[in-house]
Parts: sequence; C-alpha cells; structure tokens
Amino acid sequence: MNDTIRLTGRVLYLSDDPAVISAQLAGNNFTRESAGPLRDNVSTDEITPVTVMLCYDERLGRYPYVGFQSGSEVPIKQDEIARGNFQITVAGKRYGKGSSRESSPLAELSAGIHLIVAESFERIYRQNCDNIGILTTTDFSVLDRLIAGEEISIEEFLDGRDALTQEIIRCGGLLAYSKARQWPVPNTQKGQASGTGKTLVEKIIERHIHPDFRGATHGDGVFLAADWRFSHDYFTGMSAHLMHRAVGKPAQLTDPEHIVAFQDHLVLASQSAPHVRNGLLPGVRNLQDAHTSFVRDYPVRAHGTLDNELGSEGICHALMAERYALPGEVVVGTDSHTTHSGALGCLAFGAGATDMANSWLTGHIRCKIPDTLRVEINGALRPGVMAKDIVLHLLQMDEIHSGGAIGMVFEYGGPAVRAMSIDERATLTNMVAELGGFTGIVEPDAQTVAFLKERRDIDFTIEHWMKSDADATYRNVIRLDAAKIEPMLARPGDPGNGVAVSNLVDDVAIDIAYGGSCTAGKREDFDCYFEVLRWGAERGLTVAPSTRLFLQFGTMDVRGYCDSLGYLDVFERVGATLIMPGCGACANCGPGQSTSADEVTISAINRNFPGRSGPGNVWLASPYTVAASALAGKITTFEQLKSSLQVNFG
Repeated sequence: MNDTIRLTGRVLYLSDDPAVISAQLAGNNFTRESAGPLRDNVSTDEITPVTVMLCYDERLGRYPYVGFQSGSEVPIKQDEIARGNFQITVAGKRYGKGSSRESSPLAELSAGIHLIVAESFERIYRQNCDNIGILTTTDFSVLDRLIAGEEISIEEFLDGRDALTQEIIRCGGLLAYSKARQWPVPNTQKGQASGTGKTLVEKIIERHIHPDFRGATHGDGVFLAADWRFSHDYFTGMSAHLMHRAVGKPAQLTDPEHIVAFQDHLVLASQSAPHVRNGLLPGVRNLQDAHTSFVRDYPVRAHGTLDNELGSEGICHALMAERYALPGEVVVGTDSHTTHSGALGCLAFGAGATDMANSWLTGHIRCKIPDTLRVEINGALRPGVMAKDIVLHLLQMDEIHSGGAIGMVFEYGGPAVRAMSIDERATLTNMVAELGGFTGIVEPDAQTVAFLKERRDIDFTIEHWMKSDADATYRNVIRLDAAKIEPMLARPGDPGNGVAVSNLVDDVAIDIAYGGSCTAGKREDFDCYFEVLRWGAERGLTVAPSTRLFLQFGTMDVRGYCDSLGYLDVFERVGATLIMPGCGACANCGPGQSTSADEVTISAINRNFPGRSGPGNVWLASPYTVAASALAGKITTFEQLKSSLQVNFG
C-alpha cells in the first residue's frame, strides 16, 4: 500500500435525499453540509444485493450501491459509481450492517473507492476492508483535509486501531501480511485457561490463541487456532480465488478434514423470480461451479444438493450445530450468522472471504479480543413468547439500536435461558449478528449434553473450565424480566424497528407468511408451526385466502423429524407450501420472497433490510406469530387468534 493518500477523484455522500444522490451521479459535487443528512445503517444488502453477488472477483466493480435506498428510492444503477470517478464514500452510523459478505468492499474497491468515511462501522465490514486494502476512518476532519488538497499519511488511518490491524493495513491486506508470518500447527498449540475472573469466551480464546499473541488483552487483534472453518456457495469461490491469487494453485491447506463446504444459499435459484426474470442463472452456475471445483480439488468435507429434488442437505449454521460444533471450540464461517453455534458453548463467529482463505492456509482466524455483555434473563416466558421475541425486544432498546454493543460478546444466562432448548438458544446466538455483536454464547449444561446425545449420539462431558467465573468482568449487564416480554415484531426496513404486537394500532394484512431459515427452521420452530396449525386445522381453519404460507426446513434431519411425528399432513391440510432445505427467501433466492413492492410479508427470518427478501415490506416475528398470522391473513399472535375465535364462535 502507498504511504500516503490524496484526493484524485470525487467524494460520494450517501445522502438520505435521492435528489442529492442523482445530482452527484450527474456530475455535481457536494459538501457534507449541502448533501444533507447522511444515511445511517447502510447494510451490505444495499451495497451489494444478493442478486449481484454472482461473480466473485473484480467484476463486482460494476455493482456497488445498486440496492442503496435513499428516501423511498433506489437511485444508483449498474456502472454509475465507476463511471462517476468516485474515490471516497461518506456515510452515517453503523455502515456495513448485516451480512459478512466481502463482496461489498470488493465491489467498492473495484469501482475505484479507496476510502470510506463513516460515523461508525460494523465489525466484519471494517475488517473486510482492512483485509483487501480499503482505508476507513470515523474522523471527518481527515475528509476535510483531503478535500482541501492535503496529502495524508496512511499512519493517520491507524489511530485507534489495534497493533495487528495496523500491520495488516501497512502490508496492504491480510494475505500479504500472512505470507511473512510463521504459523504453528493448530492442534499442537492449545494452552490451558489460567487464573480466575474470566468469561467463557476469554477462556476459549486463551486456549486457542497463537503463541505470538499470548498476553494480549481486550481490544487487541490476535489469531486463534480454529477447530472448524466453513464456507458456503456464495463465498467458497471468492475465498479460493483470493487464496490462489496469493499463493498459486494448488494451495497447501492446513487440516483440510476440518474445513467444511456447504451448498445452501443458491440451491433454489431456479425457483427465484428475480434470478429467472433477470437472466441470473448463468451467474448462479458460475458460483456453484467455483464451489464444486474447490470441493473436488481439495480433501475437505462437503454438504451438497439433494439428488432427486431441489434443495440441500441443510443450511450451514444448522448443520454445524447438528453435526460438528462442540463446547469450548472455535468455529468460523463465511457468514455473519455463524454465531448460531454459540448455543452449544463454543466461540463461533463470521468472517469475510479473505479471512477464510487465510484460515484455510494457516489454520488460524483473525479476531479482536472482545468485551462481553452479559444478558441475564430472569423468570419464565409467557405462553406464545419465544427467543425470537427476546431478540427483537433487545434490538429495539436504545443502547443496542444505537450501536452500543458493536463487537461485543453477548453472553446469555439466567433462569429463562437455562430453561430453553438448544434450538431456542440458537435463535439468541444466531441473531447477535443483528444486535451488532461479535458473537453470542450460552454456557454448556445438561441441555447441551442431551442435545449432543440426541442429535449425534455423543456422550459429551462438560469440562470444569467451560463456564464463566463468578468474578468474571463484563462491560455491561442487561437484566430482563422474561415475564414482561411480549410477542414482538420488527417493522419493515431494519430488525431494530421493534414494536410489540399489542401496540399495533391498525390491522396489517399480509400477502406472504414465511417460516424457515437458519433462525427459524429448527425442530422446535417446526414444533411451534405445528402447534398453531394443528389448532387451526382442528377448528376448520386454513391459510387465509389472501395469504400464502411457506415453511422451509432448515435441514433434511428437521424434515425427517417432522415426517416422523406426522406434522407434514397437517401442514399440507391447512394449505402450507413445504420447501426443502436451503436459504431460499431469506437470501432472496427461492419461494417465499416477494415479487412486487406492494407485497407485505411476515417472516421468521433474522433480518429485513431493504431488498433482503424481495422488493416488498418484511415484518419480522416469531414462528408462533408467523403461523397465527398466516391463518388470520393479518398480523396477529397465537393468543390473539385464539381469543378472536372464541369471540366469533362463542
């Protein structure tokens, strides 16, 4: 990387005023003041929507910001950023929310963007920028100086960054840095947790940390030996491309039997309206071919597509919890919802394609030693209230919604959590991605042991160190009374737009109800769908005439579970459409997605950023609320549905 940067191109202000965006694209320049309010919470779904993530290299430079929403418009079209000679992007708070997709910074870089200035950044997005050579800063005075013509040293962009990140930025990226370092064999370096006053995550880090980083403390960048590394079909090709570009082909992988490759995101593309309508299926095949080439060329584990019908063996996160992750391990994947497996008491977190490529080569994964936020949930949940409602409640809290927990561990505990199944705990840890955290974790206990015995026939023994110490230090503690949490929703646009169902003033008619995804396609989620729909079927109810209900299994094991218990007959009897495993509508790539802007969906998925599941408006809710709303044709809870039927029929 050059030692200095100066402004040779233009500045793009991601304004909340679409007229300002259009004027900039037409060649007009603005100042920060004249651009008006900057957009907060710009998600990676907006920077690179899933429908443009069909190439995994510099061709992405045609597409940055084509999903960006300004006001009520989506004003930026293909190729406009590269044509506009933009060098700097400027935005508001929590830039790069959502998915861990490295497609977003790679698209920006390939279009000519070399610096992002924002009030704050999401963790994975900023780390992805560091890894590929995009500079970032939250210091707007740097922008002013560049505009004034000053040439600024790269060292000024290192202020406040940990020492490891500084070295990676100076090297121009992670893979260049990695070539110059010695890497011990991961399974020979594990240490022991020492002393007291530690959280469970601190102990896992201490046992897995690279020897050169022992003694590191909170906020320091380190490398950890990873027990499991996994990728899915959107990013296997990109990771392999970056790896081969750096070291050649074939590469020497470390511990390939602990690398897993999943086909899950794209398996239903042929049933996806935008992919078919816009001629995107050749691009899908491009990604799938890159994925299968990696699986063919290297001795890694793989979970692929079904033989005789559309679908996959399962969604990566669900399969990692069902088949692989164990308490005390380090699990990393190319997806922000890798945190799912934290329900088992392991350290599980998402990473970008470059981080994954480096981990394939070295067996190590980069992270920053995080602070921990304790979420203590006391009491017992009311009937019809689920873990999803807890997360949506947390998301609407000011301290979370404002980004106050970015990069932290969410350690869940308390009587309400201890009473939860692993499936429900996985909802809590999965959606730490939406909360802005680094990961989520629950201490392993008897529920964990029972889960591992039931799902894998493992007789697992919890070791004495696998818990937080009584005198562990937390950055903060949030205490919730489970009995006060109501069935929750997130209004369209952001998972943080929380509102209790009881506070809805007007009826909200729905066109689509969707139950599935890594968050809500587990066994217990299907227990809830079944409970509501059987209740309705026994009273002659079916899915409302104006509504379509889609239920998508998270794994084939979940489908087998439902079949063995007789659930499938009830689902079909009420009019639900059953879908084989895959990410589907949650990735805007399969049945259950909206196809027009006026459609309204209630969904059990984990995020509802603009365009996430089609052009329509998506409300987030729990499995109970999704199923009840499908029968009612409008947003309602299961308890409200039962009460309304009693009123109507006495």
